[in-house]
Amino acid sequence: MHARSALIALVCTLIPTSGLTQESKQTTDVAILAHVLKPQKLDATPERIRALKLPAGFRISVYADGLGKPRMLAVADDGTVYVTRREPGDIWMLKDEDRDGRAEVKQRLLERRDLHGIALSGDQVFLATSKEVLQATRKKDGRFGPVKTLATDLPAGGQHNNRTLSVGPDGKLYVSIGSTCNACDETTPESATLVQFHQDGSGRRIYAKGLRNTIGFAWHPRTRALWGMDHGIDWLGDNVQKEELNLIEDGKQYGWPYVFADAKANPAREPPGGLSHAQWAQRSQNPVLMHTAHSAPMQMAFYTGQQFPKAYQDGAFLALHGSWNRKPPSGYEVAFIRFDEAGKPTAFEPFLSGFLEATGTGEFAHFGRPCGIALTPDGSLLVSDDANGMIYRVEYQAPTSSQRP
Repeated sequence: MHARSALIALVCTLIPTSGLTQESKQTTDVAILAHVLKPQKLDATPERIRALKLPAGFRISVYADGLGKPRMLAVADDGTVYVTRREPGDIWMLKDEDRDGRAEVKQRLLERRDLHGIALSGDQVFLATSKEVLQATRKKDGRFGPVKTLATDLPAGGQHNNRTLSVGPDGKLYVSIGSTCNACDETTPESATLVQFHQDGSGRRIYAKGLRNTIGFAWHPRTRALWGMDHGIDWLGDNVQKEELNLIEDGKQYGWPYVFADAKANPAREPPGGLSHAQWAQRSQNPVLMHTAHSAPMQMAFYTGQQFPKAYQDGAFLALHGSWNRKPPSGYEVAFIRFDEAGKPTAFEPFLSGFLEATGTGEFAHFGRPCGIALTPDGSLLVSDDANGMIYRVEYQAPTSSQRP
């Protein structure tokens, strides 16, 4: 089986974004070239795993395998690992009881259709399906008590039904609700938003909007600012729209589906209410940083452990699931987002790569699609791969005096 590749030409209508009134706007045809390229999946053999690339001093090992399609990760203070599986819709508990870096205990805890998001706060666990927000209490053995339903009426998922959620420094619950489409005029106010709840399910309100699909979001450990990676619009070309790192603030909107990047107009969508693209851009927040288009950002976690070198403190790790609509493919790796002393992001850097391979015939193959990211109490990093059913563990081993130059 070979990678599947196709070239698609799209013709869109471009609406000028400045200098014209609504009545005087003129249109022109814009040709957009886009690719469908799905790299062939390979087995995650020991040889391929050993060939994965990490910065000096880091090593990777298999924490758990045979998990089907593991997605989001959460780790309790006692080291118990939880992983959701959208397919078939369940959650597993994993434990490394002998502390050898590999899970010996694997137990299925809960089955729920479209289960995807998970967040822990003390002994409380919060879960999200495409329509529901759920809550339970963790027992001492790691299992869950009775599951309570906090919401049953999240908007229909459509194209993006993978809900994620997290508890903020303010103790409130934040739920990411992706758009129903690639780029459209949503009819449900909560679609393409981040929604805030109290932990008992009350106080539900839209916190931020115009977010196409912000699966990965987290709070900076020092500044408490909320950062999220939004998926860019498809079918605008191989290099457009780039994935966006946004500073997500209460009451703000972030452009989708009408503008993106630094106030660029989406040629296929005209803002509502007679507004021009330039006017919509003035009401929207620009991203702070951007990353390669179509790389598909997933779970994000700030590094607060002590094991990794100081350069990684207060930076964020980001799983990039990988493209299906770009040539050459992008993603299929874990990136590091560096933040400066003031808590501002400055750059994306490669961290864990090598899952994607060029075959030498103009085609591509992969043996992993990073999805979930979580920190363990000892400061190691866990990465789930929903292509080959793996969870990897990344640790840092400082060089000994005999190894130093």
